[in-house]
Amino acid sequence: MEKFAVITGAGSGLGRELALQLSKQYHTLLLGRNQDKLSLVKDEIVRSNGRASFYPVDLRSKEQIELVIKELQQFPIDLVIHNAGVGHFGPFLSSSLEQLHDMFSTNVFGTIQLSKGLIPILLEQKHPTMINIISTAGLRGKKHEALYAASKFAFRGFAESLQKEFEDQVHIVNTYMGGMDTPFWDNSTHITDRSRLRSPKEVAEIILSQYMNRQEIIIESKK
Repeated sequence: MEKFAVITGAGSGLGRELALQLSKQYHTLLLGRNQDKLSLVKDEIVRSNGRASFYPVDLRSKEQIELVIKELQQFPIDLVIHNAGVGHFGPFLSSSLEQLHDMFSTNVFGTIQLSKGLIPILLEQKHPTMINIISTAGLRGKKHEALYAASKFAFRGFAESLQKEFEDQVHIVNTYMGGMDTPFWDNSTHITDRSRLRSPKEVAEIILSQYMNRQEIIIESKK
């Protein structure tokens, strides 16, 4: 029987790597804002004899999330990976309410809404799993990351609560990693030396080698 996995933020970075590696076992359902990037990931998977479908969705949009949930209800999904996230960095006094709303809309509200639509599907499967890609900013505050950390602490509280509520029904893994060398930093000066960061391929390999037997995975950024 074909197995299905949903991955948000699948168009680049860690989401792309998770999709490529999981496509050996799963039909991957790729979610993200950029249709062109999702299409490229799908093509790469198909060239490697894997199966993939993609669904453009902006997690800041309640309406788009409702539509994608309706699309996904046709699949017996037994793995969901919440990977999508945005970040704005800099001194707190220079930050804006727009940045705050942008991060909470994607990192918290959109993820919560999507979870509410997908968990009922997971509960119909025999051994379902949810992997929450959070960030070490959800473990400890960091300089010039006040608003980002606030969104990640909120995500962490949600994810840990789900672990307790669905303890005997869904295997939920909360993953915390430091910065990775991904396009996430292309338009930011927050990290100037990306050479010390782990690659998304390396981080994906660590997660997928550990998640079946863990409830928490912590991966620091330094090699």
